[in-house]
Amino acid sequence: MEPVVDVRDLRKIYDLGGGGTVAALGGVNLQIEQGEFVAVMGPSGSGKSTFMHIAGLLDEPTSGTYRFEGHDVSSLTQDERADIRSRRLGFVFQSYNLLSRTTALENAELPMIYSGVPEIERRRIALEKLAVVGIDHLRDHTPNQMSGGQQQRVAIARSLVNDPALILADEPTGALDTQSSKEVMELFTRLNQEQGITILLVTHEPEVAAYAKRIISFRDGHVVADTLQNQRQAA
Repeated sequence: MEPVVDVRDLRKIYDLGGGGTVAALGGVNLQIEQGEFVAVMGPSGSGKSTFMHIAGLLDEPTSGTYRFEGHDVSSLTQDERADIRSRRLGFVFQSYNLLSRTTALENAELPMIYSGVPEIERRRIALEKLAVVGIDHLRDHTPNQMSGGQQQRVAIARSLVNDPALILADEPTGALDTQSSKEVMELFTRLNQEQGITILLVTHEPEVAAYAKRIISFRDGHVVADTLQNQRQAA
């Protein structure tokens, strides 16, 4: 079975103007297999966010190859990249990115609208995913009627509706209190262990990374450590 993510000699160079450049990624080689739960760590400027943006097809490498589910996506058109993002990737961000005047159910439905899923089917799937994350009883609530932890659960439900091959979570607990962070990470753990969902999570918090099965550390655009660990059991 092909890795979900397979990058070879991946480089990303930014032009600073005036002839200056900075190498955000300096030749990264790594693979993420189906069903893995991977945390990416590193200080600010280490390249971890650049790597996630490329893995999520939100940015393009300067050179090197990126094979997603066995397909070389390094040179796809913008429309082709958008199609893969909508069908095969799920995103969870620190700021939730929910529509403020829209209910939890409608927020969860959004990716399926872009994918052309019929309304009745959208509603069924969105309700199912809200139940998976434990907040189907809040389906008619808008974001301002929910706590931060509940809003993040809506965002996770939204990331699940198209049955993605990979969920990318960028600092998903960064705006949450300690208890809500714990609950969100236990939810990710359960999704990984019980449903086999592949998760790539960026965090600067060791206690958050500790939930993952594997921790990849970046520094100065390079992978400096790649370690396996025993994953916590979901509560």
